[in-house]
Amino acid sequence: MHQLIECVPNFSEGRDKAKIKLIEDSIKKVKGILFLNSESDIDHNRTVITFAGEPEKVIKAAFNAIKTAAKIIDLNVHKGVHPRIGATDVVPLIPLTGITRKETVKYSIALAKRVGEKVKIPVYLYENSAIRKDRKNLAVIRKGQYERLKKEITLPEKTPDFGPHKMGPAGATVIGVRRILVAYNINLKTSDIEIAKMIANEIRETAKNGLKNIKALGLYLKSKNIAQVSINLTDYKKTPPLKVFKKVETLAKKLKTRILESEIIGLIPAQALPKNPKLLKIKNFSDKKILEKQLNLRK
Repeated sequence: MHQLIECVPNFSEGRDKAKIKLIEDSIKKVKGILFLNSESDIDHNRTVITFAGEPEKVIKAAFNAIKTAAKIIDLNVHKGVHPRIGATDVVPLIPLTGITRKETVKYSIALAKRVGEKVKIPVYLYENSAIRKDRKNLAVIRKGQYERLKKEITLPEKTPDFGPHKMGPAGATVIGVRRILVAYNINLKTSDIEIAKMIANEIRETAKNGLKNIKALGLYLKSKNIAQVSINLTDYKKTPPLKVFKKVETLAKKLKTRILESEIIGLIPAQALPKNPKLLKIKNFSDKKILEKQLNLRK
């Protein structure tokens, strides 16, 4: 069977179109890569790119993108509401067809080693690729963000898996194999960030009555003057977006506000959507946001 893996790197640049294009072009120049989606947000100051292909080609394209981002993004001047530790903040690899998670881990480690040696930036392995159990969770690695990691990188618990034990302007990168994740934001009809934070605290898995496989943050989007609940669904089969939407809707009502709209960042598997996607109030939703549709279009 044809081996196909997906890569969804997140870059700490969502405002400068020229820089974003340089990163996109570095991926596209690898022959055989299926470039599926690119999405930027000015408040998060972040771009999420989705591409797929044969493992060797995906690893080459990911390396090109990391190398390019390291040259043009300076974390010392970067500002955005989304947590980050690097120019290329995180590089998830997802096995799609003809390849196991275990086989994909070998590619992720090879990429991490090459980035550490050739681009000379610290690299941490997470999720299925984690060498250390305490690094499986991305949030643990990213705690305190670039500014804190820069000071603490020489501590034993912060030592990178590959690359130098010091931080430059490109920061550090996190690489690893994971399941398909749905990045899902819910925008509220309020500018009160405290309301978004309260909702995020209630729905995340670690809360007393939280939802399984959910990570969430409450953020303020200055460009729209609204509060946002930024959510990662780490297992959409167990906790689909509609379940999350309904819980947020109930909590928002209790806090005297409502849902304005929701957003899918990157692509979403068809199976994650309800029969009527309109129930989710997804902004600018079309078939172009569905992973399977994009893969078929690009083959």
